[in-house]
Amino acid sequence: MPIEPKLLEVLRCPVTKQSLSLLTERQLREINQKITSGDLTYVDGTVVDSEISEGLITNNGNWIYRIDSGIPIMLQGKSIAGSELGVATFGPGS
Repeated sequence: MPIEPKLLEVLRCPVTKQSLSLLTERQLREINQKITSGDLTYVDGTVVDSEISEGLITNNGNWIYRIDSGIPIMLQGKSIAGSELGVATFGPGS
């Protein structure tokens, strides 16, 4: 279930207060490859154990939040640090 565009307009990163954009298909593929190989953790240190079908990323690419069943999971501990994916090459819209 896709996120409502009006909701996306008002959502902000709880850490940086930056606006968010949807992850691209390429970004989702790269994230899910790391999840499948067991090489991706949430900020709280737990392993990301299920693939992401939809997600949000901050403008600077530093924070990624999954969306489950149309609900953004905006908890800092359950976010993914962009540094785990290479922030320099993993900014929004990449």
